[in-house]
Amino acid sequence: MPEIFLTGILFLAIVFVFVLFSFIPIGLWISALAAGVRVGLVTLIGMRLRRVAPSRIILPMIKAEKAGMDVTIDKLEAHHLAGGNVDRVIDALIAAHRAQISLTFERAAAIDLAGRDVLEAVQMSVNPKVIETPTISSVAKDGIELKVKARVTVRANIDRLVGGAGEPTIIARVGEGIVTTVGSSESHKEVLENPDLISATVLSKGLDSGTAFEILSIDIADVDVGRNIGAQLQIDQAEADKSIAQAKAAERRFAAQALEQEMKARVEEMRANVVEAEAEVPRALAEALRAGKLGVMDYYTMHNLIADTKMRESLSESEDVGGQRSSASSEPDQR
Repeated sequence: MPEIFLTGILFLAIVFVFVLFSFIPIGLWISALAAGVRVGLVTLIGMRLRRVAPSRIILPMIKAEKAGMDVTIDKLEAHHLAGGNVDRVIDALIAAHRAQISLTFERAAAIDLAGRDVLEAVQMSVNPKVIETPTISSVAKDGIELKVKARVTVRANIDRLVGGAGEPTIIARVGEGIVTTVGSSESHKEVLENPDLISATVLSKGLDSGTAFEILSIDIADVDVGRNIGAQLQIDQAEADKSIAQAKAAERRFAAQALEQEMKARVEEMRANVVEAEAEVPRALAEALRAGKLGVMDYYTMHNLIADTKMRESLSESEDVGGQRSSASSEPDQR
C-alpha cells in the first residue's frame, strides 16, 4: 500500500513538473539571462496569462539588447497587444541606428500600427527606390500623340510616413505633369528634341508635398510617337457633318416625294371632277332642249363647232409631226 502511494505521488510530481515547464518557458528564460536581458519568471507567467507568446517579446528584446537599443519589455508587449509586429519594429530600429537615422521606438511603432512596413521604409531611406510609371499618353498642340514612360527615384520620408500619401499618388502626379508638359508644347518635336523639359516641369511642381516620399529625380525612360489625334478628330468631325447633311437631304427628299404624291392626288381628284362634269353635259343639254332654252339648230351648230375644233387640232398635230420629220431628214444634207 505505501508503495502505491509513493508511486502516485511520484507520478503527480512528474506531471506537475511537465506542466510547469510547458507553461513557463524555462529555456527562453535561460537564453534571456545568457544574453543579458533581465526578465523574471513571474513576467513570463504574466505573458502566458495575458495570452502573449513570450518568444515574440523576448527574442526581439534579446536583439535590441545586443544592438544597444534602449527598449523595455513593457513597450514591446504593449505594441504586440495593440496588433503590431514587434520583430519588424526592432529590426527597423537596428537598421536605422546602423544607418545613423533618427528613429525612436514610439515613431517606429506608430508607423507599424499605421499599416506601413517600417523596416522597408528605413531601407528605402538608405537605398532609394525607383518607381516606374505606366505608359502615359498625351497630345501636343499639333495633334500628335506621345506615349511617355518615366522612372521616378524616391526616398522614404520617415517623418511623413504616418498620414502621407503613397506610391499611387506619386504616379498620378507625375502623369499629370507629363500630360501638362506635352499638352502645352506647340509641337511634339519639341518634346522629342528635349525630353528633359518634362522632368524640369514635373520637378518644379513640388509633387512630393504631402506624400511619404522625397522625389530625388525623374528620368524619362521612353518617348514614342502615337497616332495623329488631330487628324483623326477632323476626320470624325467631317464624317459627322456628312451624316448630318445626308440626313437633312433625305428629309428634304422625303418631303418632296410627299408633296409630289399630294399633287398627284389633287390632279386625279380634278380629273375625276372633270369627268363627272363632262358626264353631266349631255344631261344638261337634254334638260335645256326639253325646257326650250336651247334650239335644235343651236345644238347642231355647237356640234359643228366641236367637230371643226377637233379637225383643226388634228391638222395642227400632223403639221408639227411632218415638220419635225422634214427637219430630221434635212440634217444629213446640211452636213
